Amino acid sequence: MQKKFVPVMITPFNLKAQIDMGMVEYLVDFYLEAGVKGFFANCLSSEMYSISEDERLDLTRHVVRYVNGRVPVVATGSFGLTIPDKALFTEKLYDTGVDSVIMITGHFANVDEPDEVLLQRFEQMFSLTGNIPLGLYECPAPYKRVITPEILRTLLDTNRLIYHKDTSCNVDQVKAKLAVVEGSRLEFYDAHTPNGVSSMQMGAAGMSSISGNFYPEILVWLCNHVNDESRQEDVKWIQEELRRVDPLIHVAYPLSAKYFMQLRGMPVRTISRAHALELTPEQKLVLQQIYRDFKGWCERLQIREVVSAPLTSH
Repeated sequence: MQKKFVPVMITPFNLKAQIDMGMVEYLVDFYLEAGVKGFFANCLSSEMYSISEDERLDLTRHVVRYVNGRVPVVATGSFGLTIPDKALFTEKLYDTGVDSVIMITGHFANVDEPDEVLLQRFEQMFSLTGNIPLGLYECPAPYKRVITPEILRTLLDTNRLIYHKDTSCNVDQVKAKLAVVEGSRLEFYDAHTPNGVSSMQMGAAGMSSISGNFYPEILVWLCNHVNDESRQEDVKWIQEELRRVDPLIHVAYPLSAKYFMQLRGMPVRTISRAHALELTPEQKLVLQQIYRDFKGWCERLQIREVVSAPLTSH
């Protein structure tokens, strides 16, 4: 089965630090030309904790309208102090037209609360959200709540889940979870680029990692060729390259991604609400070297680098 790359969308801001909707459309075009098969809007990369409730809805609605059914769109909906609050926002978000509303696992139990509490709150959430298709995201914030294969099985049995974004960064955990979801309609995406090949070869639907905000063409190539017997040498090589640079692109993220897009000639401003500090000269030098590496990857793998159109087209 064809593997899919689903980017975790960054949010571009204008000089007043407001969401730049024209640039959102520009980025959608860029991702689609790179070959992505879906979008995760209103996620941690989107600086979802640094934008208001109305902005979360407006941003998601704009993405859905502009994508216009070309690929699926999912977005995070589990915001609010109480479960009824989260359910209400989930309904509002679903009304924007997304294909699935994603729930942050860490929103449903405190770090010191057991899985029984987590399950009870998920059950309450399910009961308050009708038949809205839901997904899970083991988001690193407010804290990373990695769910067990047993919890995943229990939640899957409700027939409400169609999406899971895994951040366990653990091959054995992923293998156990993939065994649980096999044969179901749930699509399992690994957020950890260094484990992308192993996860997809074990049965994951694809990848959904921050690396797609730097070089989505590379991730799309990997998804397309991960099971291609004739390209396994290249698959292993590019996986090692991606593993090597992955810790580096996480530094000062998402500002690092916005700077990398500038290196690629894209008019994305290096303005972030989540990361207020400017990049240091040393950080910029590291990203410049990764950009040169990216050009070399494209050359070896014969990938056409997406050259973005002028912004004036919008």
